[in-house]
Amino acid sequence: MFSARFVDTALERARWRFTANYRVLRTLQLGVEFNAAAEELGPLLTWYWLTETHTKPALFAGTSSDRIGSPPHTQSYYLTLAKHIPRTPLAPYVSLNYSEWDKGFNVPFGANITLPKNFALRPMFDGARAHLVLTYYHRQSSFSAMYVWFEKIGVAMSLGL
Repeated sequence: MFSARFVDTALERARWRFTANYRVLRTLQLGVEFNAAAEELGPLLTWYWLTETHTKPALFAGTSSDRIGSPPHTQSYYLTLAKHIPRTPLAPYVSLNYSEWDKGFNVPFGANITLPKNFALRPMFDGARAHLVLTYYHRQSSFSAMYVWFEKIGVAMSLGL
């Protein structure tokens, strides 16, 4: 999976981000993140401990760069619980996140709301500030419009291979 994110901000780390991920095992995904304006390369890892079923939530742990707006060379380490609520368009999530920037824990949360015609809306709180993301999905690709901090406009695109 390859993705790119562009945010209208003067902050170097948040401006352009490119990622590449590869599923090594069914439960393990490894990748790299390149923040071009900050000249930063960092690791990505997601380890799925439980996959979601009709009755059980998904549980996964991982690491990536800290939240949007964080200084270069700060990582976050997270444990996330997510579950689609049957017979609804809602899939909420909550994380326990250790932030190197904050030197402490925060609790990001949000929900994916499935909309008609391959769209989804994701209101989210990253542990410090809120965002809103509208995504269109087509096969293994997606395009997102972001309203970062309810102040800045951004776009993201993703291509799965």
